[in-house]
Amino acid sequence: MNVEHWFPTPIFVWDIPNANELNNHLEKHIIDWANKDPGLQKTNVNGWHSTSDMHVKPEYKPLVDILYSAQREVFTHQMLEGNPVLGNMWANINPKGGWNRAHVHPNCIYSGVYYIKTPDNCGHIKFEDPRPGVQLSMPAKKEGQQPAELWKEVHYQPVAGRLIMFPFWLNHLVEPNQSNDIRISVSFNFLQDRLHNLIKPEDIK
Repeated sequence: MNVEHWFPTPIFVWDIPNANELNNHLEKHIIDWANKDPGLQKTNVNGWHSTSDMHVKPEYKPLVDILYSAQREVFTHQMLEGNPVLGNMWANINPKGGWNRAHVHPNCIYSGVYYIKTPDNCGHIKFEDPRPGVQLSMPAKKEGQQPAELWKEVHYQPVAGRLIMFPFWLNHLVEPNQSNDIRISVSFNFLQDRLHNLIKPEDIK
């Protein structure tokens, strides 16, 4: 029997080396920001969501540079033309009991998360099978570990210094933080300049 698997959903994962210094820097600035700004109400429940202009604030440029480098790898892997453009970026603080509702990120091309502070039991990110038809059939399965291609959801444990990127249309949620400490992460969306006819300032002569 020949089994062929088509239409995969790529999720890209990096563990940024020597991220402690960067994360300490980001944690300090994000907590200071949260103490001064009430933030926004989006998918966050019992958590803080910053405004989405984080990528233009100079204190976060070290992370922005890492995100661009990673997204260029994605562009190469996916054979995308043009250049990535970081459309928006925001910080998330989830205290105990904080979580994020299931959602997608419309009007972009790739979305992602970078983890800064991740105490034990602070809540996985969960991705759901994007195929609508598969939810209409629930055949009985044999006992035992199913192969990965049969899973209907995938969980990633948050790890400080880990970067995850995924297609914007992939439905996901963040489980409740069950630790006694805060969880800090950064979310973002990338655009494709060729797709959106974007002109960057450095292109203007």
